[in-house]
Amino acid sequence: MMELYLNTTSPYARVACILLMEKGLISKVTLKWCDPWADDAELLKVNPAGRVPALVTNEGITLSESTLLAVYLDGAFPKTPMLPDNQRAQVLHLAGLGQNLMEAAFNIVIARKHDGHKANESMLGQRRWRALHRLLPQLESELGDTSPAVSLHLGEITTAVALAYLDFRLPEAVWQRACPKLGAWHAGIEARASFQQTAFV
Repeated sequence: MMELYLNTTSPYARVACILLMEKGLISKVTLKWCDPWADDAELLKVNPAGRVPALVTNEGITLSESTLLAVYLDGAFPKTPMLPDNQRAQVLHLAGLGQNLMEAAFNIVIARKHDGHKANESMLGQRRWRALHRLLPQLESELGDTSPAVSLHLGEITTAVALAYLDFRLPEAVWQRACPKLGAWHAGIEARASFQQTAFV
């Protein structure tokens, strides 16, 4: 069986777990819960960077980064593609927006963890918040008038997890107030079993 190293608060790991669920592969994976901030010895053996997610394939090869996992999983298990050929560019475009939103939020959270709320006032802190406030209306314009399809793709999953991470770690962003259509889109995604079962705790 494959192994997936993850924890309950990483948005990146949550994307990987949802990918596996949406592709119907979660039963083929052993979930290895770990704390990447504690230099978990088992995690470091498979991924010296000490980051999650880390997927160990049946051949013993370790893959990291959610987008790379999606590429591998689509190649090895073509059913229910996360990067459909007929809309690959658009899916990657949306995944990039979601990934950038996730990165901005994650780095705000980590900076606060080490430097407190004064991290928001630094040049980098202000730059991250500006990025966040530009990305949200962009996503509203692109997704606000759409409905989730029967099958999700990588772009939708990444974006929805990024938005959920904002609610989880940065509730003061209150992004739904400025982006109500995006909020409605997100609520539809969050109702799916794969999102319910992987909610941040």
